[in-house]
Amino acid sequence: MSEEPLSRAGTARALGRAVTETPALRNGLWLTVTLAGFGTLIQLVVPIAIQQVIDNDLLGVEEVDVGSVVTTGAIALLAMFAAFLVRRQALVRLAKASATGLSQLRVRTFEHLHRLSILVTESERRGALVARVTSDIASIQDFMDWGGVGLLIGVAQIVVAMIAMLVYRFDLALVVLGAVAVYTVLLFWIQRILSRAHDKVRRRVAQSLGAMGEAISGLPVIRAYGAEDETRVKVADALDAQFKSEYRTAMLGAGLFSSAELFAGLITAAVIGIGVVTGTGADMSAGTLLAFLFLVNLLVQPIQTLVETLNQAQSAGAGVRRIFRILDSPIEIDDPTVPVPLPDGMLDIEFSHVDFHYAEDAPLFSNLNVHIEPGTRVAVVGETGSGKSTFSKLLTRIHDPVDGLIMVGGVSLKSVTTADLRQRLTYVPQEGFLFDTTIADNIRYGKPDATNEEICSAITDLELDSWLESLPGGLATPVGERGGQLSAGERQLVALTRAWISSPDVLVLDEATSAVDPALEVQTRRAMERLIAGRTSVTVAHRLSTAEAADEILVFDQGVLAERGSHEELLAAGGVYTALYADWVKGTAKVE
Repeated sequence: MSEEPLSRAGTARALGRAVTETPALRNGLWLTVTLAGFGTLIQLVVPIAIQQVIDNDLLGVEEVDVGSVVTTGAIALLAMFAAFLVRRQALVRLAKASATGLSQLRVRTFEHLHRLSILVTESERRGALVARVTSDIASIQDFMDWGGVGLLIGVAQIVVAMIAMLVYRFDLALVVLGAVAVYTVLLFWIQRILSRAHDKVRRRVAQSLGAMGEAISGLPVIRAYGAEDETRVKVADALDAQFKSEYRTAMLGAGLFSSAELFAGLITAAVIGIGVVTGTGADMSAGTLLAFLFLVNLLVQPIQTLVETLNQAQSAGAGVRRIFRILDSPIEIDDPTVPVPLPDGMLDIEFSHVDFHYAEDAPLFSNLNVHIEPGTRVAVVGETGSGKSTFSKLLTRIHDPVDGLIMVGGVSLKSVTTADLRQRLTYVPQEGFLFDTTIADNIRYGKPDATNEEICSAITDLELDSWLESLPGGLATPVGERGGQLSAGERQLVALTRAWISSPDVLVLDEATSAVDPALEVQTRRAMERLIAGRTSVTVAHRLSTAEAADEILVFDQGVLAERGSHEELLAAGGVYTALYADWVKGTAKVE
């Protein structure tokens, strides 16, 4: 997810893209803008009323016409009330569109994250990814709720005020427009500085969230190794960097807002000065000058608001750029336009001329060819980094090959929908992730509509009744965040039951028994035997006792399928597997 293209995109361009690609923000926008402009147009009744009262009812007559003053004032008051109602309707429409549109953007970003390649999401810290759908979108929400409203109404008010100025006094209007042009150039220069500052703030926020997330998730390890002080320093450094970037940005924003007040004072003083020097006459009455000053105020007030909005806009623009970094990341693994269903019954597996690499200069598999017959129990072994776990991830389409075909049941995985593949092929990872809910709800991820009775039946089928009865709440036992209230072995039992209830035809287990508690090892092995029976299964094994029971063993060595065969055949061959087995037996003997 390269940051360069979007970091060069201007704030206006980034926000414009957010509006363009978010239907709820875009739909009805012109009506909202029209309402805001019409509300501002109605306000012009006020300077006209001021001019009429001063020139015709106060200074232009020997005796003040109270009735005319009251009537004109009442008309102005009604106009202000009407403007309030119209502009309020514009605000309500904008607020509703903002809330709906940003909700759509948040959901879209979250869904896209779930569809991205694991390689992409693993390259980002979890805290940074969470920041995309939380703080980054929150910065846009703040802008739309306040700055967006001010921007919409302010622009309409500025345009109307400028047109009215040109009508009232062309010469004074040119002075005001010249000052506005100079100030606008200054704003464009400052906003580029602010844009970079806010981009840095968004990065610092993501980094501090990542550091805090790691510190909380890794608390047991931190305490086990007495690394509390180092962790506190790391988190404090991240928060301090965030504070410094936020402080610098706030100072820039405060200076910008103060410049708007200075601009307002100078432009008002200039108009009064020119008006006094010119003197009042037929073309410059006192009423005209006061009405023009009202128009100046009508112009300056939204400019001050827009300058303050500019600071919010930079923060929102930085958030938009970071969000579109995610949305612009290509979906590497997507459903086919013309899906092919997997055939019924047990399925075979075939890797045909498969190439794969994590980095261009580090190929892992090259021209890999493997065929696994239906119903075969296969174990995959090899040293760390040999490619055995990658083999399982390619089979489950967590990754796609760079070249070649992977077929299940004679159908290319790229032709199968994700839903069909997940229903027929189940993956039990090395550490079965558990959600912060009950055991029943975690098992139900394998079959969302499963009843408690079906879950109990699955546990019975796997002969895990005694384990379930030992839990304080049975199926309703909470597992805690990431399953922290259960042991590693218990988490694995939940994962195995979740796989069983999904009734797959192909089962892939990655190190499924590597962290099993000794007290649960017998139950776990029995459950695995039940789970694998009658299915095509691929088990990544470090405990070579698992490989001994397999029908066939695939031995990987540095990304190459070095050997394949039964346990006895491979031992007799005296190759890579023999050396692995000898090391494993030696290590087991030392433990015993």
